[in-house]
Parts: sequence; C-alpha cells; structure tokens
Amino acid sequence: MPSPKEVFLRVVESLAAKKVDDLHLLYAEDAVVSHPFTHPESRFEGREALREHFAQVPGMPFEMTVRDVVVHETSDPEVIVAEFAYDGRNTGTGARFTVPNIFVMRIRDGLIVEARDYAHHRAFSAAMEARS
Repeated sequence: MPSPKEVFLRVVESLAAKKVDDLHLLYAEDAVVSHPFTHPESRFEGREALREHFAQVPGMPFEMTVRDVVVHETSDPEVIVAEFAYDGRNTGTGARFTVPNIFVMRIRDGLIVEARDYAHHRAFSAAMEARS
C-alpha cells in the first residue's frame, strides 16, 4: 500500500503532467476536497465529482512542473501537510506563473478521504487569462 506521501506525489505529478484519467481512483468513494482560498470556496464531494473536475485539466492551456516539495508527517499517521509550488506557462500566451500550495490530506488505506488545498488559485487564474 502506498504511503500518504506517495499518494500526494502521485496527485500533484499527475496534475502537472495532465495525466488525470485515473486520478480520481486515488480518492475514496466519499472523499471530500475543499479549496478554502477560492471565492466562493469550492468543494467536491465524492469520487465522481472529482473525476468530472479532473476531466477539465487536459483541455487547459498550461504546462507545469512541481518544485520545492516538503511533506510534513503529523502525529496522526493518516494526515500529512505538504508544501510545494507549481511553476508553469500558459501555452497559448506564453505567460509564466508560479502557484504556491499547501495541501492538508487525510489518506486512509492508500486513498484520500479528505483534502484541503490551500493553493494560490488567483495566480493560476490570472496566468490562464494573461495575454501575450
């Protein structure tokens, strides 16, 4: 069974590479994922909602990599706190971006049951809207 850190790394590397066809399978059937820094806050409940959310990724105009990954284990073996950044480029305009992130994840039996993604969504949105 993969460790919580290994599950986290699969998520962020899959998103960066736009390899998301099976990404929802890393989540429990009743998983809850929230993005507290979006306005209004976004929340996805259940594996199917996440599958639909991830299905949008391949059509988005970006390429990106993951950097500066630090995973903190907690006193609860199911919970990790991960710090990292996405560095990327809007493939339509050439605009470069950096999106800092902190994820708090509960991973049980190799599946994500809960995640709070504290990403700088405004930086990503601005890069997707940037004009060359």
